[in-house]
Amino acid sequence: MRTVFREDHEHFREQARRFIDKEIAPHLADWERAGIVPKDVWRKAGDAGLLCTTVPEAYGGSDGDFGHSAVMIEELARVNATAVGFTTHSEIVAPYIVAYGTEEQKQRWLPRMARGELIGVIAMSEPGIGSDLRAMRTTAKRDGDGYIVNGQKTFITNGGNAGLMVTATKLDPQSRDLTLICVEEEREGFSKGRLLEKIGLKGQDTSELFFDNVHVPVANRLGEENQGFRYLTHQLAWERTIIGIRAAASVEALLGETIRYTRERVVFGKPVFEFQNTRFKLAEVKANATMLRAFVDECLGRAMRGELTAETGAMCKLMGSELQGKLLDELLQLHGGYGFMSEYMIGRSWVDARVSRIYGGTSEIMKEIISRSL
Repeated sequence: MRTVFREDHEHFREQARRFIDKEIAPHLADWERAGIVPKDVWRKAGDAGLLCTTVPEAYGGSDGDFGHSAVMIEELARVNATAVGFTTHSEIVAPYIVAYGTEEQKQRWLPRMARGELIGVIAMSEPGIGSDLRAMRTTAKRDGDGYIVNGQKTFITNGGNAGLMVTATKLDPQSRDLTLICVEEEREGFSKGRLLEKIGLKGQDTSELFFDNVHVPVANRLGEENQGFRYLTHQLAWERTIIGIRAAASVEALLGETIRYTRERVVFGKPVFEFQNTRFKLAEVKANATMLRAFVDECLGRAMRGELTAETGAMCKLMGSELQGKLLDELLQLHGGYGFMSEYMIGRSWVDARVSRIYGGTSEIMKEIISRSL
């Protein structure tokens, strides 16, 4: 029994699992071929109360906590539903608006996001600029009662379906200070590029975004001018913990699947599981998965108590993503040639997991953050 969760979390897990097994898992292959998830899936998830669970009820959410967030993340990871960008929408974009938005902004955007009618993205990465946020070039020039936004973003999760872009900009191109501007997709001068072709996460609508003299009212600024970097870094510890949570759940799900596979797959007249090497490899994976689970749950508990630090979030992401890559590689090997086939979840998961050591801050950046406390 995992003590980090309460009874209401487990009830929510049952609800989430039923929805995912019915509305998501059977369609993942089709969505991966299409490169995007239909918007009606978002609306169904909203109707089921699965989006923006930590948003207060006054704004259409469920008034839940990080435990409810973790449940949804784990259940999506259980079936390798990497095509579905609910986590970015619910756990990154919505919390920014809750934390830094005005009352008018919260009323305008959050209820629609909770219903799945408005899909949110965080637009930070730019061509040639990833982890170095202060080097970005997108600008927001003050113009009367608004801003004129110019620039380009790339690698944007949910970009194809996006309706609201929380966009990191600079008021002064020479400054290193950032300002967050919310841009709706219908604004003149805003456009979306093609869906990017990736080696993994094939069902996720990752795209480029373009801002060509987009006029945005001051009422769309999120928080104060030149405080964007502080806002972004304040949320990063939880965003990185999310990656660790997903990694732990992925390893556990694929370990169970691999145990079943090796018990059924017969080689040289006996199940693969009966070979000592197989059992030893699985034992190593289980030991590592158990240690990872203990640490990730500790990080989740700290987040729920408001005690999560940047260093702990970095450790959670670093160890989660690195172990996920290593352990899924071992599990794929036990599938033999079938592990390299896309029809098997282990193959898709192995490829999809590779980016977890890159996005949210690379493993090297995580080590730098951790090393500051030495």
